[in-house]
Amino acid sequence: MGRESDECDVVIVGGGPAGLSAAIRLKQLACEAGEEVRVCVVEKAPEIGAHILSGAVLEPRALKELFPDWKERGAPLHTPVVKDRYSLLTKSHRIPLPVPRGTPMHNPGSNYIVRLGHLVRWLGEQAEEAGVEVYPGIAASEVLYHSDGSVKGVATVDQGIAKDGSPKAGFARGMELHARLTLFGEGCHGSLTKSLFHQFNLRHSCQPQTYGLGLKELWEVEPAKHFPGHIEHTIGWPAPNDMYAGSFTYHLKEGDTPLVAIGYVVGLDYKNAYVSPYQEFQMWKHHPHISRLLEGGRRVGYGARALNEGGLQSIPQLAFPGGALIGCAAGFMNVPKIKGTHTAMKSGMLAAECAFEALSQTSSNA
Repeated sequence: MGRESDECDVVIVGGGPAGLSAAIRLKQLACEAGEEVRVCVVEKAPEIGAHILSGAVLEPRALKELFPDWKERGAPLHTPVVKDRYSLLTKSHRIPLPVPRGTPMHNPGSNYIVRLGHLVRWLGEQAEEAGVEVYPGIAASEVLYHSDGSVKGVATVDQGIAKDGSPKAGFARGMELHARLTLFGEGCHGSLTKSLFHQFNLRHSCQPQTYGLGLKELWEVEPAKHFPGHIEHTIGWPAPNDMYAGSFTYHLKEGDTPLVAIGYVVGLDYKNAYVSPYQEFQMWKHHPHISRLLEGGRRVGYGARALNEGGLQSIPQLAFPGGALIGCAAGFMNVPKIKGTHTAMKSGMLAAECAFEALSQTSSNA
C-alpha cells in the first residue's frame, strides 16, 4: 500500500525548544523578506510539551533574541533564581561548597527556574500564531532520500498495527512529508538521527558521545519548606567515588502551590553492572538533608530522559545534503552550566537562518 505525500519548504522533526525556535525564526525571516515559506513541525507527543519534563534552569539569552518582547507575550518565566547552593553529601551530612560569581554554575541575577513543558507549550502557541503548521501526535519513523542520496523528507508512522505486526481493520499507512530542507530536532539519541549518523558518516571527526540518565520528580511540599527561586545541586553520596552522578533541587513559583522539582542524574559509563539509577535516586531522597524537604509533601509528577554529556568535542557534523541536526539531537547540552535549553534554541535559530538563506538562493536561481 502506497503512502500519500505532501510538499512543504521545511519539515522539522521534533516540537521541542530547538524545533519550535527554528520554525518561529524561519517564519520571522520570511515575514521580514515578504516571502511565503511553508514550515511543518511533527511531534510524537499527543500535545506540544507533553514529553518535556518539568524543572529546569533557563538562561534566557536565546529567548530574548527570538522574542525581545517575551514578557509582554506572556512567556511562563515566573521564578527568577535568587539563591544558589552547591553541596557535597556524605551518608548523613551536607558539606557546603562555594559557587563563585562568574563561574558556569552561578545562576542568581539572570536565570529563571521554569517548568519546561509550559515553556515549550508557549513556544508552540507562538509558532502557530506565526503561521507554522504544528502536528502533535505524529511520529516520524523513516528518513526519505532522493536518488542522489540527499534527504527528501520524512515518513510518519503507520497507524493500526497489531502486536504481532499485522495490520488491523483500521490500518492506515503513514504519510510522506517532502521538503526542500529537513531539520532534525528529535532529542537525545533519536532513532532518525542515529540513521543519519551512519548514512552521512557525521561522527567521523568528533569524539564519541557520552550519555547520562536523568530522573525527575515534581513535588508539592509543605509551604514552610518552600523558598521560590532557591536552587541546590549536590554531588557525593549515594554515588561511589568512581561513578559520575549528581542531583538538583529547584523551588518553583507557580501560583499558590508550593512546587519543588527534584532530580538525579547518573552518567551511563558506570562500571558496576548492578547499579540502578532509579535506586540511587531513591537512596538520595532518603538523605537527611533531602528527606526533611520532602516529608509531609506529595509527588505530583515523575519521568526520566537521556542526556548528552559529551560536550563540544562530541558534536558531530551538523549539516548534510538536504538537512541539518539541531538541539539535543546534535548534543548541545552545556554540562558545566547544567543547562541545554538556551543552546538548543540558539542552534535552531541559527539553522533557520542558514536554511532561509539557502531557500532564498535556490528560489533566485530557479
